[in-house]
Amino acid sequence: MARPPQPDPSRLTPFGTHPAVVGLIPGLPDLVTLTAVSWASAAACELYFAYVDPLRYTIAEFPDGTVRHADIDPDVDNNWKQREAEMESSLHDLVGTQVSWHFRYLAGRPDRALTHLARAVDAAVIMVGTSTPGLRSGLRRLLNGSVATHLSHHQHRPVLVVPLRVVDWKDRIE
Repeated sequence: MARPPQPDPSRLTPFGTHPAVVGLIPGLPDLVTLTAVSWASAAACELYFAYVDPLRYTIAEFPDGTVRHADIDPDVDNNWKQREAEMESSLHDLVGTQVSWHFRYLAGRPDRALTHLARAVDAAVIMVGTSTPGLRSGLRRLLNGSVATHLSHHQHRPVLVVPLRVVDWKDRIE
């Protein structure tokens, strides 16, 4: 079995000439999007915003980073077209024309789908927000792991993690 290519200076994708991929989820605080816009403005790069629908699976991946996908359970209507339209509309309202951007609706495991998109567009960085707090999120993280951690262990691009909630060190019980 061949070893996957490892991070190396020769594999560094230059910032400023290559886009950034930004993982989004519905209801995510605007901070992730605004951080990405700030980064793109400073680096003079394009953004590829992406939502990965875990209730769908990928049928085919295309060179532009788009995918053809289908419902895991065809008997359940998960309104993906409506979700896609709402997310794209929200991005139009928030980002507008401040930077050049695209939106991709992906399917399956977030780390794999974001990695596919980053490879397809030759991204310099992948940006994600920290997991939202709460019991449901904690259980999901326990079972599936963190998307940022999976990304940092399974592909060579830097992963920028935008903190969405912090706990002060002095408030932690050790």
